[in-house]
Amino acid sequence: MIRFAADENFNRNIVNGVLRRRPDTDIVCVQDVGLEGSDDPTILAWAAHENRVLLTHDVNTITAFAYDRIRHHLPMPGVFEIALTVSIGVAIQEIILLIACSVEGEWDGQINYLPLR
Repeated sequence: MIRFAADENFNRNIVNGVLRRRPDTDIVCVQDVGLEGSDDPTILAWAAHENRVLLTHDVNTITAFAYDRIRHHLPMPGVFEIALTVSIGVAIQEIILLIACSVEGEWDGQINYLPLR
């Protein structure tokens, strides 16, 4: 099953909504593992080490760091960027769809935007 990490500024209401609908989801917030205040490269390195796809609202800076990891042949299990303009309900539905339809490793080396449609 796909494993997620939510970065520091990711909306906790989305995380909680996903967990209410799919309590078996493996999703952690970076602040819960002691990475509060860490920079983007550190978060991406930790997510890669833990084999977790990163969920973020940071469409401005995380993308460049993620592509930098790919360019340097470093592991990058994937990033899903969700604009702040996407409603909480749609974000929850999209993440649940990812859980239902994804296999481990499917998003390696990819940066995607939700919603996928």
